[in-house]
Amino acid sequence: MRPVATIAEAREADAAALARGVSQSVLVARAGTAVALGALRLLGAAYGRRVVVVAGKGNNGADGRVAASWLRRRGARVLVLDAGGTAGLPACDLVIDAAYGTGFRGAYQAPPTPPGSAVLAVDVPSGVDADTGAAPGRPTAATATVTFAALKPGLLQGDGAALAGRVEVADIGIPVGPTGIALVEDADFADLLARREANSHKWASAVAVVAGSPGMEGAAALASRGASHAGAGMVRLGVPGAEGPDGAMEPGPWPLEAVRLALGPDEWAGDVLAVLDRCRALVVGPGLGRAEWTRAQIRRLVAESPVPVVADADALFALGDAASTRQVVAARARPVILTPHDGEYRAMAGAAPGPDRVAAARDLARRTGAVVLLKGSLTAVAAPLTGAGPDPVTGDGVLLAAAGTPRLATAGTGDVLSGMIGALVARGAPALVAAGLAAHAHGRASSLGPVEGLVAPDLPDLVATWLSGVMGEGREDPDPPPGTAPGAPGG
Repeated sequence: MRPVATIAEAREADAAALARGVSQSVLVARAGTAVALGALRLLGAAYGRRVVVVAGKGNNGADGRVAASWLRRRGARVLVLDAGGTAGLPACDLVIDAAYGTGFRGAYQAPPTPPGSAVLAVDVPSGVDADTGAAPGRPTAATATVTFAALKPGLLQGDGAALAGRVEVADIGIPVGPTGIALVEDADFADLLARREANSHKWASAVAVVAGSPGMEGAAALASRGASHAGAGMVRLGVPGAEGPDGAMEPGPWPLEAVRLALGPDEWAGDVLAVLDRCRALVVGPGLGRAEWTRAQIRRLVAESPVPVVADADALFALGDAASTRQVVAARARPVILTPHDGEYRAMAGAAPGPDRVAAARDLARRTGAVVLLKGSLTAVAAPLTGAGPDPVTGDGVLLAAAGTPRLATAGTGDVLSGMIGALVARGAPALVAAGLAAHAHGRASSLGPVEGLVAPDLPDLVATWLSGVMGEGREDPDPPPGTAPGAPGG
């Protein structure tokens, strides 16, 4: 996972490097060189190119001036302008935004970018809050940003995500210690998600799904398929009120691989609890409805479940606000994962999450005692405070998934995600890790589908395909039995 450093953590890392004897001038030289190389990648060549550097008075401006000297030596025509007095910029091929860095506070009014010019931001686009991504002024939208030592939260969220362009992290010799935030990457799946053992069986990763209601059967089907296609060996599916006169479930869009559990329309929590001894995770909420008796059954099920719970959609409504949710969660020994979108977050927290999704997820996790997955183009997953330190995998951290795309902005994709989280928990991943990995896989898998017209039922198959690739598992058995060729018929 890639570390993401807040302003405070970045300053601590800078101070630690200086205390070890690395001089400020050396750090500036390294940073300026990294900016110059980034500029060269945008320009293609330096000779004859016109570059304007907008430089402030601090370290950010010093980095820009080093980059200007480097580019001049390679034949570029470089003009350095003072950030404080810039009224307009001349025509050029590239603007290097070195006006203000992570320490800037206020509203920056950037000079207009000349038509056709690329923009390279130094560390963060000037005027963007490096923690929250808020940009109250008129910053320049960068084509690319060269940031130092580690990513910053403000480059991934708020206005900063759009203003930063393509972000490159330059190593300038400042080791970044444990941070409280990390960005999930593809490689983390092989490191953090266990492969199935040779003697594994279906119950080793079984998931119970309680979802759907008359008229909302699709939610149950999508959550179940999300679980099965993310690796759940067994899915026990209960749909309250889908029981026919003979006790069997009425026909519906139920996945063939799901083992169905007949549930009555009213008192059904006890029947679900009776089968959880063979399951490793419970997913509850999608499409269940909001009737008073349904809310009571959901609260009982979450409170008494002996396995980790993923509470989504109508389960969030049933749990109520943060204080009410904490009453249910506090009595449990196993974790609960809450998966609100912005509207559900507002209902639980009492206010909208705002631009700082990291802080918002942390706040609700602290108030509820649950792991909170705050959905969005940047999904933030926060663990409740335990005093275990800032490590984002084992301690009081936040995992970020930045793979979300507009393709997922369609009904039912959240139901698939809840099933995926349940499957990864059942496969042995800790709750925080399972939620972070699932959110990343959810977004990455959608990129395999059509740009237009992706619908939620397409997603589970794409998830299975993407996970197979990232885990290094193709269609063929990588270790076929002795005497057989890969793909040969078995006995």
